[in-house]
Amino acid sequence: MSTFLYKLGKAAYDKPWHFLVSWIIVLGIVVGMIGVNGIHSSSEMKIEGTESQKVLDQLAAELPAASGGQASIVFTAPEGERLDTKERIPLIQKAVNDVYQLEYVINPAELAAQAGAAAGDQAAQAPAGDASADAGKAAAATQAASAPYGPLIVDGVPVIGVMISADGSVALFQFQFTVQQTSLPASVPDTVMGAVTNAVQQDAGITVIPSESLATKTAIGSTEAVGIVVAAVVLFITLGSVVAAGLPLLTALLGVAISVGGAFALSKFIHINDITPVLAIMVGLAVGIDYALFIVNRQRRMILDQRLSAREAASRAIGTAGSAVFFAGLTVIIALCGMLVIGIGFLSTMALVAAVSVFVNVLLALTLLPAMLGFVGERICSAKARSKSSANANKAGHGFAHRWVNGAVKFRWLIIVGVVAVLGVAAIPVTKMELAIPSGASANLDTTQRQSYDAISKGFGEGFNGPLLLVAEPQDASGKITPEIMGQLAQQLQTHENVSLVNPMGINQTGDMAIISLIPKTGPTDEATRKLVEDLRAPDSSLAKAAGVTIGVTGFTAINIDMSSKLAEAFPLYIGIIVILSIIILLLVFRSVIIPIKATVGFILSILATFGLATAVYQWGWLHAVFGFDTGGPLLSFMPILVTGILYGLAMDYQVFLVSSMREAYVHGHKGTSSVVHGYDLASRVVLAAAVIMVSVFAGFIFAPDAMIKQIGFALAAGILIDAFIVRMTLVPAVMAVFKDQAWWLPRWLDRLLPNLDVEGDKLISKLNQQDSVSRKTKVG
Repeated sequence: MSTFLYKLGKAAYDKPWHFLVSWIIVLGIVVGMIGVNGIHSSSEMKIEGTESQKVLDQLAAELPAASGGQASIVFTAPEGERLDTKERIPLIQKAVNDVYQLEYVINPAELAAQAGAAAGDQAAQAPAGDASADAGKAAAATQAASAPYGPLIVDGVPVIGVMISADGSVALFQFQFTVQQTSLPASVPDTVMGAVTNAVQQDAGITVIPSESLATKTAIGSTEAVGIVVAAVVLFITLGSVVAAGLPLLTALLGVAISVGGAFALSKFIHINDITPVLAIMVGLAVGIDYALFIVNRQRRMILDQRLSAREAASRAIGTAGSAVFFAGLTVIIALCGMLVIGIGFLSTMALVAAVSVFVNVLLALTLLPAMLGFVGERICSAKARSKSSANANKAGHGFAHRWVNGAVKFRWLIIVGVVAVLGVAAIPVTKMELAIPSGASANLDTTQRQSYDAISKGFGEGFNGPLLLVAEPQDASGKITPEIMGQLAQQLQTHENVSLVNPMGINQTGDMAIISLIPKTGPTDEATRKLVEDLRAPDSSLAKAAGVTIGVTGFTAINIDMSSKLAEAFPLYIGIIVILSIIILLLVFRSVIIPIKATVGFILSILATFGLATAVYQWGWLHAVFGFDTGGPLLSFMPILVTGILYGLAMDYQVFLVSSMREAYVHGHKGTSSVVHGYDLASRVVLAAAVIMVSVFAGFIFAPDAMIKQIGFALAAGILIDAFIVRMTLVPAVMAVFKDQAWWLPRWLDRLLPNLDVEGDKLISKLNQQDSVSRKTKVG
């Protein structure tokens, strides 16, 4: 591997235009494909096979009008005023009627025609006032009469879909789309809000607030650029010149453009979630800058320390540091692709796009970077850097890193106990971690999502922010659901302690399916709401038995509950996969039994501490003002799996670069703790710079507008901070000092079985040294 990469680096250095033009062509192809196919993405995050998705698919097949997404708009009056005045009621009514005329919006009359035909026929055959015909409506009316809200009345007739709070200050307009929100054209929410605001005059004193389902969301803000600026500063300090610092940034940005652009180019054929490209940008920028930094730093060290030419140093840097980059990138890719085992579609797409971003950046680091170094030539090291290096050639390195590693070696047992104790305490909040899809309840106070959530909660109760859609079917396959049965079911549902409102919507034409809207008393992410969904679905529940039906539950809230449960179940499986992968890869790379176990235990400590801090900050609300949010809430349900995969790969990057340097020192004659100190001295500066860069890139996303991006950015930044600085650069040298030379022990039988990957490039350097020796002897002779 090292020899091949050495030759590749030399070819790229000698013929830079060939490689540069090739990558420009690749970028041009990506741009052309985007022009032809366009960009398609959505917020859809469904998991096939869950109970809610099965019910939704069933509705889509049998009652398409009832399977569309639910949305709502809130109207509020000024403080101390009411909405149900003679001036304001007609405006609200016009807004409602205008929305019902829009494309993709279900008109209640259409839904009644599709879902209520059978019920209407049976009701028509019943005597006037017969309870069996009117039981469903009576149940809903009784419930509404006892609640602190009611329908908005115009000339004695309720406005369909609109409810008003008891004090008249808040009105809620609920309606359905013909399809799920994730399948709507991007312009539909704006069209709906435009119709409402046009109908409601601004001087009428009515404030219109879209619900979370209609609010415009921005995944990325302007703060992400701060991380890139910090990365540029760190690169300049580490590499000592603008030219050298610019190369990692250039290759990383090109890698992100190609990989993310490629994902968009194929988005017509594969489903791309809104978060997918953001994640690829995060990971691509971080690893792209780091990998190029490792190689450029190695080349400069060879030029300054070994007095090699820029051409030879670049080729050797690709052969040695490039090998480490290749295997480091491979660990990230394998960790991300491991998510495919879980079998969750949208998560698999996220992982694959991020993995492609890493793969592209590895290729760029091994091909385009040496080509760019060929353009730069000897200017990669300034005359000032060369003279400074010569002046310091005979000085022993006793900088901060040297003192730090000596301290870690000397006080190794204190360091080990202290690190384990600190990370153990940081991990304690994990025991209380709650997973869900963040709702408007945890959005910032100045957002329409939060304002809508609070207004609805104030006027009607938190449950109105997360309605449930129930599908009832006869337990007996030959049975039918009559209006009487539907009414009994509605009355039974009302008796549940966590049910606020039950609204029978109709029965299909074959009479074997009833549709009911149910409003919980608790919010979408509350534990009580999850328990309610479980109670409704239970086949042996009194609710189902009394009416002789089975109940399926769907709707956005139920979908999110099922998604969180599925992901929580999959998390231990994924952790197991990561642990096995970690041991196998590190066994191959380091040819040691102890190091893979040590590295894996360190990673588990860092990941638990990371989730502990994320729980304390985003769920409990600690330091919320510092991190730019107002209210805590559950953690993003797929965040633990996603962050674990990414952090594992990145943590192994630092493990590879730091410990491979220690192994190189050991192979070259440094024994005991000397190999630990010497290897640390050589690698710590660049690993420190790489970690600072990666933390900066991820931290830039903490202040993004989207709550999900905030949490992912924080977890990745905190995870790298913990793993790189506490585990790899503090705990690792302490543990290595405990085992000393035994750290490299490998049974002979296993040594024979394992291939020698030569990650440190020992074989390459030996071969080149032999060639140099022969060349010198030839010249002398």
